[in-house]
Amino acid sequence: MATPDFIRTIRASAGTQLLWLPGVTAVVFDDEGRVLLGRRSDTGRWSVIGGIPEPGEQPAACAVREVHEETAVHCVTERVVLVQALSPVTYANGDVCQYMDITFRCRAVGGEARVNDDESLEVGWFTVDALPELDEFALFRIKQALSDAPTWFDTTDLG
Repeated sequence: MATPDFIRTIRASAGTQLLWLPGVTAVVFDDEGRVLLGRRSDTGRWSVIGGIPEPGEQPAACAVREVHEETAVHCVTERVVLVQALSPVTYANGDVCQYMDITFRCRAVGGEARVNDDESLEVGWFTVDALPELDEFALFRIKQALSDAPTWFDTTDLG
């Protein structure tokens, strides 16, 4: 995931210490009920689409922007699926971040899914009964986006 310029500026004085940051995740469905996934260039794994809002950017607008930047798909947000503090992450360069993630259910309204930046190796639409291997983070968000029922989830073991 590319590091936003505003975080590079903070890192210049904060060093590698823990930064508490906002994050958004977009679970995007098309009219056929398929979910949009990207295979990340940093891990090589398939995942839902996400990113970090710019200062002052609304979370829903960030979700829409990230989806388009990474996949060339235009979408609209439909509802908040989950708000969750994630476990701290230590990156290869030693930077430590912890994210407050807001997950949105989104609906595709245009564009053709394709790799649209350097954050993805592949992008594609998948039926929910034929998903590629996904981590618990992505699977839970997809499940929540498909459900209207509120759910309690212990995230102690999620990163």
